[in-house]
Formats: sequence, C-alpha cells, structure tokens
Amino acid sequence: MNYTTDCLIIGSGAAGLTLALTLAKKAKVIVLSKENVCAGSTNYAQGGIAGVYNIKDDDDSIQAHIKDTCIAGGFLCDEKTVEFVAKNAHDAIQWLIDEGVPFDLKETKVEDEQSPYHLHREGGHSHRRIFHAEDHTGKSIQETLVERARENKNITILENHNAIDLITTHKLGLVGNRVVGAYVLDTTTNHVITINAKFIALCTGGASKVYQYTCNPEVSSGDGIAMAYRAGCRVANMEFNQFHPTTLYCDADRNFLLTEALRGEGAQLKRPDGTRFMQDYDDRLELAPRDIVARAIDHEMKKLGAHCMYLDISFKEPEFVKKHFPTIYERCLKVGIDITKQPIPIVPAAHFTCGGIMVDKKARTDIDGLYAIGECAYTGLHGANRLASNSLLECVVYGKAAAENILKHLDDDEFDTVEIKDWDESQVTNSDEEVIITHNWHELRLTMWDYVGIVRTNKRLERAMHRIEMLKKEVSEYYSNFRVSRNLLELRNLLAVAEIIVKSAMKRHESRGLHYNLDYPNTEEKSGPTILKPNE
Repeated sequence: MNYTTDCLIIGSGAAGLTLALTLAKKAKVIVLSKENVCAGSTNYAQGGIAGVYNIKDDDDSIQAHIKDTCIAGGFLCDEKTVEFVAKNAHDAIQWLIDEGVPFDLKETKVEDEQSPYHLHREGGHSHRRIFHAEDHTGKSIQETLVERARENKNITILENHNAIDLITTHKLGLVGNRVVGAYVLDTTTNHVITINAKFIALCTGGASKVYQYTCNPEVSSGDGIAMAYRAGCRVANMEFNQFHPTTLYCDADRNFLLTEALRGEGAQLKRPDGTRFMQDYDDRLELAPRDIVARAIDHEMKKLGAHCMYLDISFKEPEFVKKHFPTIYERCLKVGIDITKQPIPIVPAAHFTCGGIMVDKKARTDIDGLYAIGECAYTGLHGANRLASNSLLECVVYGKAAAENILKHLDDDEFDTVEIKDWDESQVTNSDEEVIITHNWHELRLTMWDYVGIVRTNKRLERAMHRIEMLKKEVSEYYSNFRVSRNLLELRNLLAVAEIIVKSAMKRHESRGLHYNLDYPNTEEKSGPTILKPNE
C-alpha cells in the first residue's frame, strides 16, 4: 500500500512527535517508526530536559545556560543557536507540561516561588535546571506524546517501517532538488512501499550503533544522516561522538546507562581499590563535562589494566536513592547489585552524535522541503561536546520551529506532490548469504571502537578508513543483487556514517571536546565546524 501525505516524519521520538503534534492542527502527517513507536533513544533518556524556567529557582539565568553550553562544547558552539535554544527553553518545557508530561514536583512549596518543580543538576551545569520525571524522563515524555499522537486523527503512525532512501526531483530527472517522497520497507511483509509527501522531516536519532559498545537502542544506526548525505545534504562535526562516562558494566545488561544525575546528587567515581580519581583530572571532579570524565575513566582503566571503574552513591540514605533513582535501583538489583550498599561497575560507551545534517534555525536542510531535527541534525548547539540534558530540549525547540515553517508553506504550489515510480525489485533475488551482513556488521563496529574511539591517532584513522572502504565495496555489491532487509539497510547506512566520521576526524588537526587525537594533542586558538559535502 502506497501513501500520500502533507508531511512524512521519519522517526518517532521527541523530535518527530513534537513536529507531528504541532503540524496536525492543520496538516496530515505520517510518522514512521523502525520498530514499535517507543523504540528510539527518547524512551531511554533518564536524566531530563535542561532549561531556565524560572529565574527565582537558584538564581539561574538564560545567560548562565548559554555559558555552560559553550564551555561544555569546547567553544565550538554556534552562539546564536545556543541563545535561540536557551531562550526558547521555557516555552518548550511549558508545552511538554501542557501536553501532560509529569515532571517531578518539589516536596515542599515555598510561598514566593513561582516554579513548583524539583530540578536536578548534572555535569557541566552551574545550576539546578534539569526537569525530570524521577529517573525515566524520556519514557514519560515518549509515552505522553505517543498518547497524544494516537488521539489525533491527522496523525498516522506506521510501526515496523524502515526508510530506505529519499526521493528528490533531482533523482527523478526534474528541475531543482526538492524532496518529494521516500521508499520505505515494511518489515512485517518485506514489501517496499512508496510515500509521496510535500515535506519530509528526518528525526531518526544518532549513529552510536556504529560502535561496538553503546548505551543506545538498536535503532540508532545513522539512517537519516546517511540518507540525507546520499541525497545531497552537507553534514558537519561528525568527528564529535559523545561517550557517556557511566554505563553499567555487566554481561547480563550491557547497554544500561547510569544517568549523570547520580553524580549530580553526589555519586563518586572510584578505582577498584575504592579511591577517588577525578581530582587528578579536573577541579569540577565528577561534575566535569562528559568528554573529560569519559577520558579520565578510559585512562584509569588502561593505566590499571582494569575492566571497569566504579560509581558509588551507597553513602547516601537508602530511601533517598530509591526515591530519586528507582529505575536504576531496580535494574541493578536484577543483576545482583544493590546500589544503596555497594558501588556500581561502570565503563564509557558511545552515547550521542554531536554532528549531523546541517540545518538552519527552522531545521531546513540543503534540499527544499527536507528538514532534520534532533540528534541526526547539526544545529551548532552542541559544538565539540553536548551539555547534559540539552538534547531533549533541542528536539522540542526545533520540532516546533520546523512545524511553524512547514505550516507557513503548506499550500505553496511548489510543494505539490509529483508522480513517483514504484520500487523495482525485478533484478534482485533473495539472499542466501546473510552471514556476510553479520560478519561485516561486527567487523565495522569493532573497527570503529578500536580505531575511532575515545582516543585516536592518525594511523588508527587510516586503518579504519582502509577497512571501511573494503566493507563498503562488499555491501554495495550485496545491495545491488539482493532484496533489501532491515539489517542490510542499517549496515549500508552505518558504513556511510562511519566513513563520514573518519573523514571528519582526519580533517581536524587538533584535540577539542570529544575528539582527542594523540598526534594533535593541543587545541587550536581558532576553530570552526568540520563540514563535508556529498561525494567529497
């Protein structure tokens, strides 16, 4: 079954659903989800959403939020973008509240306070400004927005639908380069459908699945970035891959992130012998930005030959820990760790893609009618390192900005739908060699972890590029001869993203933020974003 719609939104997290709900007042919307509608990264965000909601709370200010973001971003942030997002934080958070997101309230209300909300503080923040719903904020936001979307007759949600490629007027041999639709694999039937759309928004999340160890869900395979790049969009700052300092080190539960709010509430990082070590790396100790903390943990593990370090909050009152971190408490208990009595074994893991598809303040890409929002986009907000809890904020602010722009042009003649031919499978067959995909998948992720991880060198990057080029040739041949599958599409996209990451890393001759190269250990006095054009 083929579809026609006003706006096709590829991705069902906070970015996609914010856009969908705002558009649905006047437009027909289709939201694609690769798995179930709650499978993306938003659902797994524990910490919260950052924003200055009321200056009376701890004397915070928008200017302080801007300053903290720029410091964490290694002074590579676009300051106008940071200001734009910080100034719109209040309205973004209020919109979530109005939609019904149950942010935690203070236990006691002071009479002259305007805000009743309990706020966390996280690494890199100078004040408590993190709105949260216990330690499952993303889940609360996701479930609330999904419920609102399912209630809306103008929103169609297609689960288990995997976008293959964008269709543009350029690809169809027409004038200009405007997006007009997408080919999509229905993974329940293995049938490729065509969706015509006046506008398309990529809200596909990041690409952390390119690494062997990640705390991201299975769907984080860089699909939007790869599709946009193939279609002709520029990408920027893809060398900056954030590794979350603290994920649970446990064979029974490998991908579980331990929120930064733990350290915000006093949790301490320790060596296996119980001694603290962050004082050797940064005056801010455990509340230093993520790049510094992750490198410190990585260095301690390599120095000691240890498999992990430890995060300890057991010295806090047990009831305090259980009240503020119930999800973490229960999850750790299931694998035999009582966080009220013992430290948690932790390792860094790939967590967030700070670069992405280049967009403007309205989330518009280089292709007419194509928008990118959230982790797949490069807005300039994060610079060389994302400040904790700025990601959900970016999703909502840019989701609403994109909706405003789309609604403004909804009836423009230039965005009328055009005829698109159906997907042609006449020249391909079913694969009898799925093992090739599995093998190449593992080789790519291990290559990226070993050679393009927390610490890099020129030689490691060259080795990575050599292996990626060989894998790309194999997968390209496979893609040309066999019917598509979700695993094949993800591997194809991850190889494209891996190549972009390595090319970007090779172009940056300094160490800054999340990009640390032993051959260029110093930070240059002046620096800008690393921009790659398609076919460069």
